Amino acid sequence: MNEALSFVQPTANSAWGTYLSQVDRVVPYLGPLARWVETLKRPKRALIVDVPIEMDNGSIAHFEGYRVQHNLSRGPGKGGIRFHPDVTLEEVMALSAWMTIKTAAVNLPFGGAKGGIRVDPKQLSMKELERVTRRFTSEIGLIIGPHTDIPAPDVNTNGQIMAWMMDTYSMNVGGTATGVVTGKPLHLGGSLGRVKATGRGVFVTGREGARRIGLDLRGARVAVQGFGNVGSVAAELLAEAGAKIGASQDHTGTVRNDKGLDLEKLVPLSRSEGVVGFKDCEVIDNEAFWDVPCDILIPAALEGQVTAERAARTTARLVLEGANGPTVPSADDILAERGVLVVPDVICNAGGVTVSYFEWVQDFSSFFWDEDEINVRLDRIMMNALNNIWDTADKHKITLRTATYAVACERILTARQERGLYP
Repeated sequence: MNEALSFVQPTANSAWGTYLSQVDRVVPYLGPLARWVETLKRPKRALIVDVPIEMDNGSIAHFEGYRVQHNLSRGPGKGGIRFHPDVTLEEVMALSAWMTIKTAAVNLPFGGAKGGIRVDPKQLSMKELERVTRRFTSEIGLIIGPHTDIPAPDVNTNGQIMAWMMDTYSMNVGGTATGVVTGKPLHLGGSLGRVKATGRGVFVTGREGARRIGLDLRGARVAVQGFGNVGSVAAELLAEAGAKIGASQDHTGTVRNDKGLDLEKLVPLSRSEGVVGFKDCEVIDNEAFWDVPCDILIPAALEGQVTAERAARTTARLVLEGANGPTVPSADDILAERGVLVVPDVICNAGGVTVSYFEWVQDFSSFFWDEDEINVRLDRIMMNALNNIWDTADKHKITLRTATYAVACERILTARQERGLYP
C-alpha cells in the first residue's frame, strides 16, 4: 500500500495536509530510511474524549477533547494543550506531528504529541475552566505520564491550567508527580525562563538568519502577527537589538506605526485589552497587515496564515515562524522563488519545548538552575541545531524547512529502524 491512511482525510491547505506535503518533500533526502517514511504519516495513537461538566448555573455541558501521540520512537510524547473553539482532531494530529519533527530537530529525547479541547475559555468562569481542565485530565490520564507523555501550555492555556492538570493526575495516581506537565508555576516545579523561551528562540534563530542574509537588525522593520507570549517577547528582544516594530496584530485587530510601536506601553496593554486599545498608532484593516512594509515578518498566531496570495504581497526578506504551521506549502514555494528566507516553525519556535525539557529534567532531579544558566543552555542548543540544519541546507541546496525535516526525519526513522517492530 502506497497511499497513506489516516484517522481523517486532509482537506485543502489544512494543517494535516500541510504536514503530509512537508514529509513528501523530504523523502528524496532520506536514503535507505525512506522505506520507513509511512511511519511519519500516521499518528501512533489518538484519543477522543467527552468532557462533561456542571456549569455554574447547574446545567450540564459537554465538550470534545483530544490527545494525539504522533510518534514515540525517540522518547515520551511532548506537546501542548490548547483550548479553542476551532480545535479539531485533524489540527491536533498535525500539531502532534510537528512536535515530533521539532523535538528531533533540536535533538531532545522526546517524541511528538498534542492535545486540545473544543471550547472558548473566554466564555467560562474560572471554576468552570477548572472543572473542564480537571475532567479532561482525568479522561486522558490513561495515556499521559512523566515517562509516557508530558503536556504543556499552548493557545489559551497557562501555568494555572498546568497546575490543575498536575494536581488532578497526582491525585489519581496517589502521589505528587510534578513531571507530568511542564510550564507549571515556579513553586510547583516550573522552570525559570519558560514563559519567554519560545519568543527567545524566535529571536535567537532570527538573529542568525538576519546575519546570514546580511540584514542589520538595527533599524530593521518588523511586523508581528500574534502578540501573545511568543510574538511580544520576540518583538521586545528584536527592539532591544535596534529593530523597529512597525505593525502588530492580535485577536482585537491590527495597529501600525511606521516610526516604531512603543513596546513598553503596548505589551502590557495587549495582555489586558489587546493591541487595538493602544493610542499611539494607526488602526488598520486586518488584511492590510500583510501590506505593511517590513524586513522581518513574524507569524506567531495560528496555522495557515501565510497563504500564497499573502506571500506574494509581503515585502519581508526574513520570515520567522513563531506559530506552528503558519505557512502553507504553496506560499512556501512563492517565498523561496522570491528569495525570502523562512526560518521554519520546527526550529524557530523550538525554544519553548527546549526549556520544557529543562523543566522536566529539573523536576526529576529536584535541582533547579538559575535563569542565566537556562538562557545559556537554550541559546547553545538552538544555535547548534540551527547550524547543523544550515549545513544540510547548503549541502543539498534546499530550503531550511526541507533541511530541518531531513535532519529530524533521519533521527526519527533511525530510531524506528533500530528499535524494530514488535511483535
